[in-house]
Amino acid sequence: MNETVHPRDIVLIVDDSPETLGFLTDALEQSGFSVLIATSGKAAINVVDRITPDVILMDAVMPGMDGFDTCRTLKTNPAVAQVPVIFMTGLTETEHIVHALESGGVDYLSKPINIDELRARIRVHLANARSAQSARVALDAAGRHLLAVRSNGTIQWSTPQATRLVNAATGRDDGLDTLAVHISKWLQEREKHGVSRDGPLMIHQNGQPVLQLAYLGAIGGDEFLFRLTGVSQTSDDEILRQSFSLTVREAQVLLWIAKGKSNRDIGEILGLSARTVNKHLEQIYVKLGVENRASAAVKAANALHEV
Repeated sequence: MNETVHPRDIVLIVDDSPETLGFLTDALEQSGFSVLIATSGKAAINVVDRITPDVILMDAVMPGMDGFDTCRTLKTNPAVAQVPVIFMTGLTETEHIVHALESGGVDYLSKPINIDELRARIRVHLANARSAQSARVALDAAGRHLLAVRSNGTIQWSTPQATRLVNAATGRDDGLDTLAVHISKWLQEREKHGVSRDGPLMIHQNGQPVLQLAYLGAIGGDEFLFRLTGVSQTSDDEILRQSFSLTVREAQVLLWIAKGKSNRDIGEILGLSARTVNKHLEQIYVKLGVENRASAAVKAANALHEV
């Protein structure tokens, strides 16, 4: 009897055995899954660069790059970080099971594979993965700037709003990569010296703080949750506020205008809607006696440089 499976359910099977690949492909396709195959760890990495599967079945023992190393490499790809990996192997020693889980796997099946058990486990892990994804989407819809990271600096997941905030504040499309390095060092220093993680982590750009990260706690054995907040320069804000009789928020908006940020970037950094940013800009233009953002940026830059 075929299982009812969502049309998007794609299973990537990574195994160097043609017999295993053939058996599993036939069984899973009959159950309604779309199946991709890779005969090595390197091939698996190439596949996920083009297509993101919904679940991965990973042989632990393969020549060259084994399943454990393949899993660790795959998990460094943000697009695959949340994809459940189920290991398959004839190895049954406890240390091998632990190794599989530590490598990023969520489950472990011993060969020969019982196809009914495999289908059941796939269903469970797909449901869990989708629940986690739904939670992240809900957090983003609520405007939460959150990300989770491992102690080695691997970003586990980031809400889209958090990603946009990081990229806007750092001026980089790969801002998360830089951020992960800072977080990893911060976590390791505190672990090494036994320091409390209550204090915020400040991220600097060109010698000035642009992001503040608040540590919210561990949500797994090696997964740590952070909340992000954009930071504007208080001293510069105050200069602009006093120079042009602006409100605090208008001064903050003007400061980021002077730094070349778009309205969308400013909204992400300050937690404002696009409409609110435009409202502030209208007042800024009136108070500065200008008609556009370029002229406002020049006036702001001149005011800051005079100090």
